Amino acid sequence: MNAGTVGVSGHSRVVDHIVEYLATGGVRHLFGVDGANIEDVYDAAHFHPDITAVLAKHEFSAAAMADGYSRSGAGLGVVMATSGGGSLNLVPGLGESLASRVPVLALVGQPPLALDGRGSFQDTSGRNGSLDAVALFSAVSVFCERVVDPADILSALPRAVRAAVSGGPAVLLLPKDIQQAVLTAAGHGRNGWTPARQIGDPLPIARVLRNVSGQVTIVAGDQVIRDDARAEVEQLRAVLRAGVAVTPDAKDAAGTSGMGSSSSVGVTGVMGHPDSAEMIADSAVCLLVGARLPVTARAGLDDALAGIRVLSIGSAPPYVPCTHIRSDDLRASLPLLTRGLIGHGRPHGLRVPATMPRKELAPPVFDGPGVRYRDAMKTLDRLLPDDVDIVVDAGNTGAAAVHYLPVRRRGRFIVALGMGGMGYSFGAGLGVAFGRGRRTVVIAGDGSFFMQGLEVHTAVQHRLPVTFVLFNNNAHAMCVTREQLYYDDAYSYNRFRPSHLGAGLSAMFPGMPSVDVSGIDDLAAAVGSALDSDGPSVVSVECSADEIPPFAPFLAARKPDVTSLPTIHEEDSLDVPASA
Repeated sequence: MNAGTVGVSGHSRVVDHIVEYLATGGVRHLFGVDGANIEDVYDAAHFHPDITAVLAKHEFSAAAMADGYSRSGAGLGVVMATSGGGSLNLVPGLGESLASRVPVLALVGQPPLALDGRGSFQDTSGRNGSLDAVALFSAVSVFCERVVDPADILSALPRAVRAAVSGGPAVLLLPKDIQQAVLTAAGHGRNGWTPARQIGDPLPIARVLRNVSGQVTIVAGDQVIRDDARAEVEQLRAVLRAGVAVTPDAKDAAGTSGMGSSSSVGVTGVMGHPDSAEMIADSAVCLLVGARLPVTARAGLDDALAGIRVLSIGSAPPYVPCTHIRSDDLRASLPLLTRGLIGHGRPHGLRVPATMPRKELAPPVFDGPGVRYRDAMKTLDRLLPDDVDIVVDAGNTGAAAVHYLPVRRRGRFIVALGMGGMGYSFGAGLGVAFGRGRRTVVIAGDGSFFMQGLEVHTAVQHRLPVTFVLFNNNAHAMCVTREQLYYDDAYSYNRFRPSHLGAGLSAMFPGMPSVDVSGIDDLAAAVGSALDSDGPSVVSVECSADEIPPFAPFLAARKPDVTSLPTIHEEDSLDVPASA
């Protein structure tokens, strides 16, 4: 009998129960880094016909894979890590999932119970002065439990899954002897997969909208994506004849599936479009749908929002004063709101907003070496097919992609702004490709590549259809811009010795298309060839760390003569203008 099979007596190990339970719930991929105290889960996954265990190169990227897998709509993302440093490497990834309320389940191995507090290698039991994993992971999760009796897994696993599916990471701490313990066979149904979800009564919002006099603007946030409620937003928009602005992490939330951002008036916040702020300012009512509006999403909007009625429907209250209705399921609650606004409840004072041309932020013209951000994004827009998924990293590159690159009509657009961790896109892009099984384009800078970019190896290992477009400015460019704007460009800690990422990766992975591009004329051919490859491919685009990206705080900092601009030049400034 193989180690991972169920014996004729009807008994199996705890890890076999975990893997079977997840498979029954529709999970098809587990992401992680193997090690002594998690190897039994890998063993159980190996012998399960419906599960593929993916070996990442770093636990942060494994957590990002699970996060991206979940955001893509493929199902619950599951990450595995061994004890000690391996488990600690999960923290930033789980922190992103927590801040963005992404369903992820983390299975974390620990040394055997008998060694708790006795000086075992990588002891995190919290006993006798050891690190307390329960305290640590409770801070970056919506649920954390240490399983100390094999039978407890029968209830702990459904509780963890239910907590994760409700929105956020859940953590199960699994001592090695607990993993190996034998259970009497139990049912593996989906019990626990469907949490109790509050739909909410949108009648108070409907009452206000029925009596509105003027135009309505909807701001759609990332919960619209999580709840797969794009069609419901579009139906509501049509009834209200409203414009739809989107938050930076919800660019694909506007319009019905297949229609991309057709009804969107632009992105809000520090990377956003001035027309979205103007539309909100001209409105009688702003309706937030699954949008909490943290500073990155509302910079430049505070004055406009303070002067109009703000309504909200979503799982958590926004960061601005408003009338809020809790709904954990927008796909269920938005039709109720729409039905309350038709027939006898139809608003009669609505004003259709004027059509606005899309406005862009206006960074200063840069005529130095390399490819310009805007030119590169416009080239990508022309070449990327309608069904490509896009995953964007942090920094100047990410700001340019959010601002300039439109959503594909049948694709996803994912950017992690919960924690904004550099390197997230490499793991997340692989998770999206595993989950959706089609071409994914990762857009990242060289700084992010140096942190997590060798997950390219994982893409090669699995021949994933992922194209990595790397903007190489030989720097942490956003930090270089900050040094220039706020510290008089007197020094730089953030410029790198030049590298050739395309050539380097080509040498590392023979047969994988990987090129360096130094001019805009060569970019189109390189991207076209990369997209036509069967597996992974890389295009490294030479650009400059001295080009200022479309990022409102930086543009505001260049205008000290305008008295209304803030004196604290930070991303978290509450009154950064949305236009340049």
